[in-house]
Parts: sequence; structure tokens; C-alpha cells
Amino acid sequence: MPITHAIIGFGGMGSWHYRSISEKVPAIHVKGAFDIRQEAMDKVREAGLYAYPSLQALLDDPEVSLVTVATPNNFHKELSIAAMRAGKNVICEKPVTLCAAELEEIIAVSRETGKLFSVHQNRRWDRDYRIVMEAIRTGLIGTPYFIESKVQGSRRSMHGWRGHKLNGGGMLLDWGVHLIDQIMNLIDSPVVCVDAHLLDIYSGEVDDNIKVTLGFENGVVAMLEMATNCLINAPRWHVSGKEGTLVIDNWKCEGKIVRLKSDEVMQWADDIVYTEAGPTRTMAPRPLKPHRNWRCPMSTPTGRIITTTLPPCWMAAKN
Repeated sequence: MPITHAIIGFGGMGSWHYRSISEKVPAIHVKGAFDIRQEAMDKVREAGLYAYPSLQALLDDPEVSLVTVATPNNFHKELSIAAMRAGKNVICEKPVTLCAAELEEIIAVSRETGKLFSVHQNRRWDRDYRIVMEAIRTGLIGTPYFIESKVQGSRRSMHGWRGHKLNGGGMLLDWGVHLIDQIMNLIDSPVVCVDAHLLDIYSGEVDDNIKVTLGFENGVVAMLEMATNCLINAPRWHVSGKEGTLVIDNWKCEGKIVRLKSDEVMQWADDIVYTEAGPTRTMAPRPLKPHRNWRCPMSTPTGRIITTTLPPCWMAAKN
């Protein structure tokens, strides 16, 4: 028997939830949705869903056991609590609330009512992130110490309600929540220091270009950037480990992993080394021979698959 589901808020994310569930989750039946905007309710009807005449009508529907809250951020707490008190289990869009105290209220109601409450942190399953997680988990690049994670656009705007402070808009609560959640889930160690730069370049009301640095107790440093005015993008990921480096260039997961061979012994002559950087030993390139280079299949589709410690979606080519 499918779970009967209803959606509160049928904007970009609410309609995305409906399409995704309909296409991929046969165990859930989306019955209908409610939105305070008439144009959104028209889309509910166009999708063939029941358009609830009011929020209360949705909450009073005895067939509905699961509700997704996909509204602007400042409404998450009150709607999640109302749905649980009405006997519904709740999936809430991120960021779950605007402060920790509001989340604690939600958790208290979940315990009181016995209803399940979950937050939609979908980017824990992004392919690029799973590649990084697998590379670290398997020790492919050794112990990580610097991790750079960047999401960069150039449209110079926060769309719709995301540009308004009242609604909990801004880049930190939009993409920042995802990138911070990924890093916190990736590094099993407490955060001991935070350095944040939240800039309002174009929006006039909320942060639209930000950099956040997190220092972990185990020595890992994560540098996160979310930009809306970047015309030359840096890699999506750049991870430095003691035994190698991982780079993922873009959302297609094009990139590479370069790892040192386990038997490599590095020796330097006393003579100075002359490079494009001038006379230097430190910045001179390493010899190519002791490297092993893995590339993403989209970059080198004819490469040889490595089946030992390599993440499953990467392919290898020796230098």
C-alpha cells in the first residue's frame, strides 16, 4: 500500500519533489499540494494533483501520512510543527530552520507526537561528493589536510525569495548549508575554529558571495566558497592528502587523482633547480615516473579500469 503524501509549497523545490517521487519512488503516492500563490495552485492542477483549498484542509486529510514542507525558510518551523501535531510525518526542506533554537522546538514536538521528522539534505548523494568521500575512505590520497569545495556562478543574483532577509535568504542558507553539511559529514572530528566572510555585492539585502574556512580538531582545514559573480571558475573540489591530490573540475565530475607510488623515495641534489618559477627546489616539478594518475571516465573514456582501491566511477591511466 503506497504512502499517501502531500506537499506544502509548490514552487521550484515543491514541484521538483513531486516529479522526483512520481518518477523514482513507487512506494509513495503524491495526492496533492497547497500553496498560498494562485499561480502555484494552477501548476498543482496542471500536474493532475488535488489542489487543497487551504492549509488546514491538507492537514485534516486522513489519507495523508507524509508531508513535505517546501516553503521559504522562515515558515519551516511553524509548518513542520503543525503537520506533526496533525498526525503527519514530515520531510522539511533545508535549511531546516533559521536558528538552532527553532530546530530544538521541532525535535521536541517530534518526540511528543511520535512522528518522524527529517531534513532534505539531498547533496549528501551528489556524485562529486561521493567520489571525494570514497577517495578519503579508501585512503587513495592518504590522510587529507586541505579540502577546497567551491560552487561558483555568475548571474549576480539571489532568485526570488532567496534575496530577502525576512525569508531567510542569502547564499549561506542556500548553498552554504549544503557545502557545510557535506564537510561535516565527511570529516569525523569536531570543528574548533571558523572564519567567515559574507559579502553583499549585488543583492542589497542578503549575502551573495561568501568564503568560509572550518578548522577541525584533527588538523583538517576546509575552505568553502559560494559565489554569484565568478567569471572564471575554480575546480568544484581540490583535496590535498599526504599521499596524493584529488581534483574534480565540474558537475560532470571531470577531473583526476594523482597519487604517489608506495615505494617512491624522493631525493634532491644539492644543486639549485632552475624552473619557470626561477631558481627553486621547493617549487620544482616532481618526476613523472613515480606517479599514478587516475582520471574521470568522462575525461578519458578509453582508460583502463582499476578495481583495487579506486572509487568505482574513476578510470586510470599511468603517466
